[in-house]
Parts: sequence; structure tokens; C-alpha cells
Amino acid sequence: MQKETYERIFKEIQSRKNGILLLRIMGRGLTYITAFCYVAAVAVSFLVFSYQEGTICILVPAVSFLAVSVFRKGINAERPYEKYSFKPLIEKDTKGKSFPSRHVFSIFVIGSTLAWLYPVVGIVVCLMGCILAAIRVLSGVHFPKDVVAGGVIGIACGCLAGFFL
Repeated sequence: MQKETYERIFKEIQSRKNGILLLRIMGRGLTYITAFCYVAAVAVSFLVFSYQEGTICILVPAVSFLAVSVFRKGINAERPYEKYSFKPLIEKDTKGKSFPSRHVFSIFVIGSTLAWLYPVVGIVVCLMGCILAAIRVLSGVHFPKDVVAGGVIGIACGCLAGFFL
């Protein structure tokens, strides 16, 4: 996306009553809801299924998260607000490390990992990931390619869990 596109989006969001506040609350809310679902699902996995299922639900996202963190640090891609010199709509001052989006990656790896044991929960979390991806772009902290890559890599890593479950 170009600077003008971000400016039009920002103008539209800012023209809505509580537009920025709603964007921020939704972004944080989706993150917290996902974290709650993840912790609850892992706990239930240990109680209902077995030690192996619970461990896999922890290890696949954790190892994948570390790998993505190292990968994106190496690429060190600029964020939209750096490239175009604007203030993002959500609080963010990180330099670089935009590709892939780790927020979007995280929600999709959690959703696709949980989908193996709890299909409905996994699908709901992945749908929340689509909303979070849009929020990250609309707020100016990621380019569309960052969130698409984060989602695809997250789903691919979560699918690895199926080989172990």
C-alpha cells in the first residue's frame, strides 16, 4: 500500500466516533481472547487427552514463534509508519521487524494447532486472526504482505502439529 492509501484509511477511521479507540480495543481484545483460549485449551488437553497432546500444543507454537522471530529479525523489513513517516493509529514505535507480522502469525499458529483437537475453537481463533490482520494493516503498523505471510506461515506451522497428534 502507498502512503496515500494509509492516509485515506486513517482519515476514514478518525472521522468515525471512537474509531481509533475501537480499533485499539479490538486489537487488544482479540489478542487477550486468543491467549485465554490457548491457555484453557492447553490445560484441557493435559486433563482430557494426554501429556503428549498438551505438550505438542505448547511446543509447536513456541518453537515456531522463536523461528519466526529470528527470521524476521534477519529480514528487518521497514514498517509502513517508518517508510512513510506517519504516526500509526495504535501505539507502536518499533523499528523494522515488520515481515512477517508476529501478532498475526501467533494467532494463526495457535488457531491451526488447536484445530486438530478442538476444530470449532481453532476455526474461531483463525477467524479472529483475519480480523486482527486487518486491524494491523488499517492501523499502519504492517503492510498487507506482512500479515498475509504471518497468516500463511502460522497455518503451515500449526499444520505440523497434526503430524504429532
